[in-house]
Amino acid sequence: MFTGIIEEIGRLKNFDGSRIEIACEKILDGIKIGDSISANGICLTVVDFGENYFAADVMPETFRKTSLADKNFNLERALKVGDKFGGHIVSGHIDGVGKILSIQAEGNALLIEVKAESNLLRQIAAKGSVALDGISLTVVDAGAESFSVSMIPHTREVTNFKTKQIGSLVNIETDILAKYVERLMNFKETPPITRGFLEEHGFI
Repeated sequence: MFTGIIEEIGRLKNFDGSRIEIACEKILDGIKIGDSISANGICLTVVDFGENYFAADVMPETFRKTSLADKNFNLERALKVGDKFGGHIVSGHIDGVGKILSIQAEGNALLIEVKAESNLLRQIAAKGSVALDGISLTVVDAGAESFSVSMIPHTREVTNFKTKQIGSLVNIETDILAKYVERLMNFKETPPITRGFLEEHGFI
């Protein structure tokens, strides 16, 4: 589990289509094989590491659900018991990819509008939480085709958003609470198998 508070920006070192190596420094402190690291919101398992990088295997589902187009990665180590919880619950399981539609200055912040699929927008609400490339953000507004977030200068400077432009892709993870609420609302129980049910369907 992660919180969406980015620790450093890593750089793409090598990617052969199935294994990725990311150059970094800070998150290597205390690292071991099997650890989980969020890279642009994607939960990766460390399979190798060296003095200035770590490596992880990337499975087909990751390609289907995420964007690996960026060469700059927001990195965060998994939350440990006793750590400060500064963002919101982020699982590292990406729900889909969005596209930045606009970036506008608003006072000392940036208002960023992101286009997303309807199945994601159902789980995004104004004043709720969303993770973009692993960054914990508060939703400003949510519409039928897009949603917007506000980003302070500090967040922009310490994440890969300082290189994002209109048209850039972002990995989206919706709020885990919204997922469970939607599941409960849409869940249909299997009808009990009674004599009447069997007769109705031609079994007796």
